[in-house]
Amino acid sequence: MSISDPVADMLTRIRNATRNRSKSVVVLNNKICQGVAKTLQTEGYINGFEVVEDNKQGTIHVDLKYGPRGEALIHEIKRMSKPGCRVYRQVDNIPSPMQGLGISIVSTNKGVLSDRQCREERVGGELLCTVL
Repeated sequence: MSISDPVADMLTRIRNATRNRSKSVVVLNNKICQGVAKTLQTEGYINGFEVVEDNKQGTIHVDLKYGPRGEALIHEIKRMSKPGCRVYRQVDNIPSPMQGLGISIVSTNKGVLSDRQCREERVGGELLCTVL
């Protein structure tokens, strides 16, 4: 079965795993999903991730992170740009969810970056998702 939107599939798997209080989740491997996982790790929403190669596409094992009392750190993860309607933003128009408490993940020509990194490097791009 082919997946037309692997990023949306990854976000849905993470959303479902956090609702079920799973410790980890397995998603399909590609460059964009690796960039999203790396951004989530640098921003502190996940503990880490590991790319597992096989003879096919490979998988990414994402270790989810929870608070000290077991509360989920990812309350909402929402896909913004879809295959049917791409959303591109200049650096000045990238949203900062909840006045900076959440992050926006943007695919730029310098890789997949968070909204803070985009403002530091002064680059815009495709707005992939927002995380609260």
